Amino acid sequence: MTSHSDAIKFAYWVPNVSGGLVISNIEQRTGWDIDYNRKLAQIAEANAFDYALSQIRFTAGYGADNQHESVSFSHALLAATTTLKVIAAILPGPWNPALAAKQIATINHLTNGRVAVNIVSGWFRGEFAAIGELWLDHDERYRRSEEFIRALRGIWTEDSFTLKGDFYRFNNYSMKPKPIDPQPEIFQGGSSRAARDMAARVSDWYFTNGNTPEEIRKQVDDIRAKAKANGHKVKIGVNAFAIARETEAEARAVLDEIVAKANPEAVQGFADQVKNAGKASPEGEGNWAKSSLEDLVQYNDGFRSNLIGTPEQIAERILNLKDAGADLILLGFLHFQEEVEFFGKRVIPLVRELEQARDRELVAAE
Repeated sequence: MTSHSDAIKFAYWVPNVSGGLVISNIEQRTGWDIDYNRKLAQIAEANAFDYALSQIRFTAGYGADNQHESVSFSHALLAATTTLKVIAAILPGPWNPALAAKQIATINHLTNGRVAVNIVSGWFRGEFAAIGELWLDHDERYRRSEEFIRALRGIWTEDSFTLKGDFYRFNNYSMKPKPIDPQPEIFQGGSSRAARDMAARVSDWYFTNGNTPEEIRKQVDDIRAKAKANGHKVKIGVNAFAIARETEAEARAVLDEIVAKANPEAVQGFADQVKNAGKASPEGEGNWAKSSLEDLVQYNDGFRSNLIGTPEQIAERILNLKDAGADLILLGFLHFQEEVEFFGKRVIPLVRELEQARDRELVAAE
């Protein structure tokens, strides 16, 4: 039967920035404060979620007028839970790998190894200008992120770590205490050629924007073939915005309302900014490169994964994403506390039943 290691994992976006997960004037009963988020983390933990992913923002925009810093916020959520893993977003440029390595190693010890990192390769050029950070071209940002990850791993696992890189330099640096094993997991996002190649060399997990199983499969096959050639393994996380309701008509009506009440100026502003992200890649195939304005109402193309309908429909579609190679589904919701609980009680058990039924079929066929 499916072992826990083979079962598809579930994560949720931590709403540590205001405005929720859609750029819409629809009501969102989602708070960004610590009290709301502590309760949300506890609800998620009690309802079979494996991970939470904090967001990194430095400036206001697109509804996110307020933002809590990701690493310290992640630590607060870890302190409020016992089994949930929290992935703290870290942005090379503002962060130096020595600082990040030390922060995460300490939190690793304080939380019995439940902290992970998501290395973000820069998406809002305006933020970098506002805080006086150099903005690199698309592929150079990924080169820096790869060097950042190599530095993290080196600091965490080696004594007298030395690196003579293009972006970072270390000379006989020994950090103690090192994280407890297993080492903190390293996530990254992207869809571009540079992002996929970086994942195939150094990352434990690769997050991609929402998409159809067919399009996810293309990325998975590409990354895993390259990773195998590098003697490396990488797992795949897929973004999705879930609208689980008792009937499909009810779920679709919620989606229609989100889009109908979208804030067009904010969506267009976001669209203009992400041209500096995926669309800026040399091959034009990064995150958001093919997103419509309707897709961009949800930051990471979450509607395209089509987890919109009844619990039964959503569970089947999650299995289709798993068949395409997804190891984790990263979820956004309209009303987080209520919907994380509903998803955990009504959808995840159906996914587990389908996984077990699939395993029984495979055993019978042998």
